[in-house]
Amino acid sequence: MSETVTIYLDDRAIEAPKGMNLVDACKLHGVDIPVFCYHPKMEPVGMCRMCLIELGFEQRDRTTGEVVLGEDGKPLVRWFPTLQTACTQVVSEGMHVRTTTEAVRRGRKDIIEFILTSHPLDCPVCDKGGECPLQELTMDFGPGKSRFLYDEKIHLAKRYPLGEQIYLDRERCIQCARCIRYVEEITDDPVLQFYERGRRLQIISTSEPGFDSKFSGNTTDICPVGALTTADFRFGARPWELDSAASICTHCPVGCNLTLNTRLDRDAGGRVIIKRVMPRQNEQVNEIWICDKGRFGHHFTAAPDRITTPLVRKGGKLVEATWSEALELVAGMLKSAGKAVGALAGPTLSNEDLWALRRLVEGQRGARLGVWPPTMTGGDLIAEVGVAQGTNFTDMGKGACIVVVASDLEEEAPIYWHRVKVAADRGATLVVVNGRATKLDRYTRHRVRYHYGDEVATLNGLLRQALGDAAPDIDGFDQLRAALENAPAVDAAAAQAIAGATDLVVIVGGEGLSMAAHGALMQAAANLLVATGHVGRPNNGLLAVWPGANTQGALDMGFTPEDATHIIDNAASFEALIIAGADPADEDPRAAAALQEAGFIVATALFLTPTAELADVVLPRMSFAERDGTFTNGERRVQRFCKAIDRVGESRADWQIFQQVGAALGQGRAMPTPGVVMAQIVERVPWYAGMDYPTLAEVAPQFPMVGGEDLYYGGTMYKNAGGLGRQWAVAAEQASYQARVRVPKAPAAPKPGKGELIVVPVRLLYDQGTEFYKTQLVHRRVPQAYVALNAGDAARLSVREGARVRVRLAGTEVEVAARVRASVPEGVALLPLNLGVGPLPHAASVGTVAVAEAVGA
Repeated sequence: MSETVTIYLDDRAIEAPKGMNLVDACKLHGVDIPVFCYHPKMEPVGMCRMCLIELGFEQRDRTTGEVVLGEDGKPLVRWFPTLQTACTQVVSEGMHVRTTTEAVRRGRKDIIEFILTSHPLDCPVCDKGGECPLQELTMDFGPGKSRFLYDEKIHLAKRYPLGEQIYLDRERCIQCARCIRYVEEITDDPVLQFYERGRRLQIISTSEPGFDSKFSGNTTDICPVGALTTADFRFGARPWELDSAASICTHCPVGCNLTLNTRLDRDAGGRVIIKRVMPRQNEQVNEIWICDKGRFGHHFTAAPDRITTPLVRKGGKLVEATWSEALELVAGMLKSAGKAVGALAGPTLSNEDLWALRRLVEGQRGARLGVWPPTMTGGDLIAEVGVAQGTNFTDMGKGACIVVVASDLEEEAPIYWHRVKVAADRGATLVVVNGRATKLDRYTRHRVRYHYGDEVATLNGLLRQALGDAAPDIDGFDQLRAALENAPAVDAAAAQAIAGATDLVVIVGGEGLSMAAHGALMQAAANLLVATGHVGRPNNGLLAVWPGANTQGALDMGFTPEDATHIIDNAASFEALIIAGADPADEDPRAAAALQEAGFIVATALFLTPTAELADVVLPRMSFAERDGTFTNGERRVQRFCKAIDRVGESRADWQIFQQVGAALGQGRAMPTPGVVMAQIVERVPWYAGMDYPTLAEVAPQFPMVGGEDLYYGGTMYKNAGGLGRQWAVAAEQASYQARVRVPKAPAAPKPGKGELIVVPVRLLYDQGTEFYKTQLVHRRVPQAYVALNAGDAARLSVREGARVRVRLAGTEVEVAARVRASVPEGVALLPLNLGVGPLPHAASVGTVAVAEAVGA
């Protein structure tokens, strides 16, 4: 909205973007128009009528089009005879608005009085009390005394479960429809709707399970009353009792900004615990939304089975020990191991943890620093052609193109999915390239299907058709030409959409790919961007859907998936292994066997995982909520998170543990705070230059404005006072950058024989991951282990829905339930990871599915 117009707000001339919603335009100029149904992220509907204003337009001569002036030389204004809803108006030249007249005040008072006719008088016990828009607007505009009789109020269900995670108080609902519109417009989960009519109008869920959406918790934030509450916070605390700390979600690479609300809790033995997780606005990352995994998946921090003291193996068993005893043992074993030291870093280690671990290993002249899990690679390509600084999906619409490859984005990084879907709604062209159907297909103009194993060839085909007869003068293109000429023909319309895009972002996942295959796919995606000239400027570049919250940070700190693979393949050659915040024994069949052959193993862990059970020393680590630090999200934005609760037991931050071991080995004095560790990173890692804690804590005005006194406008999500973070620049943004392409070397595709299928491991958002599954509230959303088959394959194999089947792949066998789904490609079996059947390979491979036990047998 670059074009501005002049409107008159309470007789004051202001400039506003043409076409902007009038409520938003007034907000930008410091005039708050009260609303209940309107929300700046959704389309207006004018249902609640709270935003009433006087509205007029300057009269124009029908012949000349000129403004008609009165005797005083001022434009004549033709006013509407009745009050109008501001939310259904968009700014146009010559608009006149009055927001403070007696007629407006009277209209708003009447609306409040009508809303309160059947609203319960339970503010003293309502969860929304203290942050309730209805309370606030009643105080500002309400009559102060009701003319309606208490006995005439409509009484409805007070604790109605829309699902196990969200409860509805039907008496408190004011029928603004924000929740219904959010799940219909934004997330496309139309599972809520109105039922009954008049004063008995109610909201119901139409799905099974109830309120079946991965974003259901967001409706509690935008609900303007206490009608919608989360099951884990309902009657748990009053808002004014809560303390707040800025944090970052640890469940995926998006890096959603959070606010952790904490309070002393009687049921937790008088400890301060997290009472609820709320979105913290960052319009460049998660806007004002979070997914339900991020909202509800925090309960592991208070789990009773946390490791609270160091454990040392004696007589074949892990027994409790003191920190001094454990650290002395670890230092002694690392010293005797010499160079034969390696490290595996998990996805939730902070940058400070990673840096301290790197210094410890390198201080012993060890050379292997692995990032876990080693399923995806291409950090060097991200550093070269990753999405440029200033990239923001909110700015992408008509003319832009987003290509999503090898990813079920809603399951792997829900807020990426959320933002890509909304960008497509605004007019961006979405191209989905995958081996199977996903929910993202609903919004794409171009679906490009491939056989698993042909991912690279498919992207090469898109590039060949996008270029046509053109031959870019780019280093390496002559060598690439042969690969492009041999590429298969693909959707020509998709290729033309890419060729004609003003902006292009390619999002690459890792579904069904080995690390080598993923590296080749990343190179093919980079070639597509470079050859079409879509690198080095905002809203262009490469984005990987990394498997962890700080995988990007680990790559930046010098850890690689290649080193992780080397460590597992050669575990017996390592006299000492440090496994920090990772559980390879529970995630990879090769690792489970290999770690048995390793020498001395020290693990930092929250829980006694299968990997911790193999270790010689287990050191209790702090959770993300118990310490300060930084994560780097998939878009390379370095963001701070802050301590919210006290540590559990004797746990310590990983960076403290590694520095204390290093000090015992004579590697120098341990740093006192994570800020000092970050200062070392800023000094020695070029990408992080200038990213000290004060810089990362800087904030700037954002729109829409939320978290202020006007909670009726945006909702109860938090204004960002903890820092917006900083994004480091890629090589393509530098003036000295020389564009180049390379020939991607993809491994051979799996070729199933007679009676065999291609078994593709897939990721689910709701799984039995060690931390997430500690939240009892989500257990109904986590499926039992299953394999999904095409109906034709199921019939050929005599497999019925629900039958117990044995799946064999890559030397691993598991028994799971069968699901028969038309969306599964023929010849393919989809096998979800982390559903409690033990470690599984992550790459697609040839396998078999056979009936183990039929239902009812």
